[in-house]
Amino acid sequence: MELNQRDFSKKALQDFALIDQAVNEQDQQAYAMLMKRYKKAVYFMVLKMIRDADDAEDLTMEAFAKAFKNLHRFKKDYTFSTWLFRIATNNTIDFIRKKKLKTMSLNTTMTDDGGNPVTIDVEDDDRNPQDEFIKAQRIEMVRIFVDKLPAKYRKLVKLRYFDELSYEEIAKELEKPLGTVKAQLHRSRELLFEIAEGKKKHI
Repeated sequence: MELNQRDFSKKALQDFALIDQAVNEQDQQAYAMLMKRYKKAVYFMVLKMIRDADDAEDLTMEAFAKAFKNLHRFKKDYTFSTWLFRIATNNTIDFIRKKKLKTMSLNTTMTDDGGNPVTIDVEDDDRNPQDEFIKAQRIEMVRIFVDKLPAKYRKLVKLRYFDELSYEEIAKELEKPLGTVKAQLHRSRELLFEIAEGKKKHI
């Protein structure tokens, strides 16, 4: 389809250029810039839906892992932000269904770069066939960066994302207070995102 570039905002066009760099040149900085641009927006959108900061951080990580794995399939007939928010929202809806969380309306107030509301496609499947795929991509993303973490965070991340232990199980395994485990996992995720965005770690 022939696209009229004037239909897109300057930011959307910059995203398209970054996507081309990421897909065609395997440019890690392009991936990092896309994450830097949208990490906060995705996180706060997810947080609004589930109202749990720890789960929102996990789901943000999953959304980027899935988006980057499928970036070569992205078509420029809509903005990257619309596509990314849809991935994040559907992933979060799957999480809500699986956990049977009670939540307010699943409608979001997110808009794309053109100011248009983002349309979310909600599937009715009780059992989402993409669960294992998303889990695998999240682990793949974490695995790439986990060895760059300080040792005190590395084990926590492996227990949480590779072994899939709950916070309570990790606290018992490491004989640490639950609050300490949550705080250190929060910092671990911050560091993982900083590493993914190409920032230097402040250890």
